[in-house]
Amino acid sequence: MPTELINGFGKVYLTIEFDAANNWVYNNWIGYQTYVGIIAGADACLHPLRDHACSYLLNDNRQVIGPWDHAVEWLVTNWAPRAIHQGLTHFAHIVSSEALAALSAEAMHIGINGKLQMRMFDDGDAAQEWLRMAQRASSTAY
Repeated sequence: MPTELINGFGKVYLTIEFDAANNWVYNNWIGYQTYVGIIAGADACLHPLRDHACSYLLNDNRQVIGPWDHAVEWLVTNWAPRAIHQGLTHFAHIVSSEALAALSAEAMHIGINGKLQMRMFDDGDAAQEWLRMAQRASSTAY
């Protein structure tokens, strides 16, 4: 069952769900993202990652409007190290077609800079296939 986070206007701005069939956590961000909302949402997605010992995150920003660069530094310096510490290894980021949101994603990608495997995608199918390939590679490494 997905977790839904609600903004100050009573609207869902993020759904988080562990996808057991694919063994990844799926985040679906919706609308304009505030600094406080991003922190709450990013922290909330750590729970299913930890609870399921999950190393894979599918982060969907296709419905995001506007920039979220106001939270990039916090994501890179606070959230990412905690996510990595608890086992996150692969972060597939589906980028919004909205230019300002896409620029924020690029800034986060640069900030992460190899601390974990992060790739940006224009569509969900390619992002999912990349995660599946990473899972197959990981399972054959043992």
